[in-house]
Amino acid sequence: MYSYTTKGVCARKIDFDIVDNKVTNVRFLGGCNGNLQGLASLIEGMDVNEAIKRLKGIHCKEKPTSCPDQLSKALEEALNSVNS
Repeated sequence: MYSYTTKGVCARKIDFDIVDNKVTNVRFLGGCNGNLQGLASLIEGMDVNEAIKRLKGIHCKEKPTSCPDQLSKALEEALNSVNS
């Protein structure tokens, strides 16, 4: 289980697992519940690198980040910790 404290978005934290290089069990604490449940459902079982590629750089309104972008950062951080 990985846990990531978000920065600059409504969701405060993201928990998730990576199993066989696939994203699983994504859970957001806070944020827009319906949208984040949908996001979690859409990337369930997706290759972690593909998820990063699809989510990275998405902005929310005038913010320079978003919950999907924060998830991409969380996934990158988890990959870096595994490869270190």
